[in-house]
Amino acid sequence: MVVFLSGVALGLALITPIGAQNVFVLGQGVAAGLPRALWTAAAAATCDTLLILAGAGGVSALLGVVPGLRVVLLAGGVVFLCHLGVQSLRSKPDAGGELAADATAFSTRRVVTRTVAVSLLNPHAILDTVGVLGAAIAAQPESGRVAFGAGAVTASWLWFAVLAVGAALLRRYLTPDRRVWFDRISGGVMLAFAVLLTAELTRAVLS
Repeated sequence: MVVFLSGVALGLALITPIGAQNVFVLGQGVAAGLPRALWTAAAAATCDTLLILAGAGGVSALLGVVPGLRVVLLAGGVVFLCHLGVQSLRSKPDAGGELAADATAFSTRRVVTRTVAVSLLNPHAILDTVGVLGAAIAAQPESGRVAFGAGAVTASWLWFAVLAVGAALLRRYLTPDRRVWFDRISGGVMLAFAVLLTAELTRAVLS
């Protein structure tokens, strides 16, 4: 039980800080409420689960030995975060008072696909889940690896579920105009992360 809770604690420590993945899940909940937010949370947690398992299986070693892998991850993250950021900044209420971005029906497949892209094109998320958590699981005694990994996976599912439901509840207290501004702030945060990733990309290329 102690090993499981240690996995939960490390998982939460890595997942809860503000990041592009959290901002995206929060934005979906505020913009559209349930059930879209839950689909987003489930997709994000599933991606984290797969990355944690990959890290535990030894994939984390690839991050250090495959030339150019980090540069590719950073470049992909910059492009996709810029796309999402600009899209969010352009949000505006339509004549009916809802977000114009929501006027077009979002299929479950599209929501899941966008969440997967945010999760897997986010170098920091990959480094945390594959690198840090994967290494932490590998460092455990063999008898405790499953429990520690299960704790880390549980932390991801719990966090994203709480984030999605909390955002959906917050939506009730926001007018359409205020939701637009929340969406624009989310877009600004994503562009800020894109700038940070660009700086890291520049250093990686020049090093």
